[in-house]
Amino acid sequence: MADEVRREWFDKDYYAVLGVAKNASAAEIKKAYRKLAQQHHPDTKQGDPDAEARFKEIAAAYDVLGDAERRAAYDQVREMGASGFGPGFGRPGPGAGAGAGWPGGATGTGAWPGGVRYEQVNVDDIGDLFGGLFGGGARSGGRRPAAQRGADLETKVAVPFEDAMTGNTVPIRIDGPAVCSRCHGSGAEPGTQPITCPRCQGSGEIAENQGFFSMSRPCPQCGGAGRIVESPCTKCHGTGAERRTRTLRVKIPAGVRDGARIRLAGKGEPGPAGGRSGDLFVKVAVEPHPVFGRKGDDLTVDLPISYPEATLGANVEVPTLNGPVTLKVPAGTPSGKTFRVKGRGAPKKSGRGDLLAKVQVDVPEKVSREEKELLRQLREVAKESPRKRLGVQ
Repeated sequence: MADEVRREWFDKDYYAVLGVAKNASAAEIKKAYRKLAQQHHPDTKQGDPDAEARFKEIAAAYDVLGDAERRAAYDQVREMGASGFGPGFGRPGPGAGAGAGWPGGATGTGAWPGGVRYEQVNVDDIGDLFGGLFGGGARSGGRRPAAQRGADLETKVAVPFEDAMTGNTVPIRIDGPAVCSRCHGSGAEPGTQPITCPRCQGSGEIAENQGFFSMSRPCPQCGGAGRIVESPCTKCHGTGAERRTRTLRVKIPAGVRDGARIRLAGKGEPGPAGGRSGDLFVKVAVEPHPVFGRKGDDLTVDLPISYPEATLGANVEVPTLNGPVTLKVPAGTPSGKTFRVKGRGAPKKSGRGDLLAKVQVDVPEKVSREEKELLRQLREVAKESPRKRLGVQ
């Protein structure tokens, strides 16, 4: 985990900001963020002076809870704070016993928050114990935190069965946050540029001495962005994003399955303060075909045959995606038997699947007078009942 522990992690309840429980799933957190971001976006709250601050608070909460590693680190820091280990604790006073407060390089034994035991711990090892979360001290690197990434989006597209088999490029329409068309995401009015924050020199963070080590927190002057927009864009109010309808084109690969998700990198919501956009996931709904079904990489088809064809055997035509082929039906074929036609199924990475043709002996609803007479003769000359194995006639 490369991110440093930030001071506000001790003070900010990000779960409360998003209105979710501490044990909420990643999907629940994402859903809550998207709903709140749309409600409090400055474009939808024009005239509300607190909308932008609320929007940034929601984005900051999702930046932590939306990342599995950051969320784990945040939870650990919150537990430390609840146990009295916060950004304001100091060195144990004179006479403090072993294990009182942080070890700070003192000789002795005790327990860290979470039950991790220590003995003869040096202050330079504090960061290592928690996976490099703590910045400052002898090992502070002064790294600039990565800009917040925009949220991922998901949409659906219906694809005809034939297009799913051959592949195609189809248009999709997305209505939601997008990079501002006026400032192109910079947040600054055209003709101006954001300036580097003079307080943090563009790092987005300032360090505070907390005794044994320093804690970093977002720069109060730039809000952690590392830059200041002196002339905010009149369209997006400095956020770099606006709500509009976009038309994109997505390539449907040949052989795509129903329910597949196609990722369009960088086509999701734009990140705040110039952060990179999230991704767009397109869920494919393959429309059913009147003749063919699908089973993995194989296609399926029900093939009607007549009683004489099933009894005497015959060569019959079977439909495929590329035209009919001839299938040899052996004499005495029972209804429900499945034949495999090689290489006539759905496209796959290497070649194609097969076509599974399931024969069904067709019983006509209406027959001619001549057919009825022949069927009566057949019934009279039949020597064995098909129900004999059941013990009845």
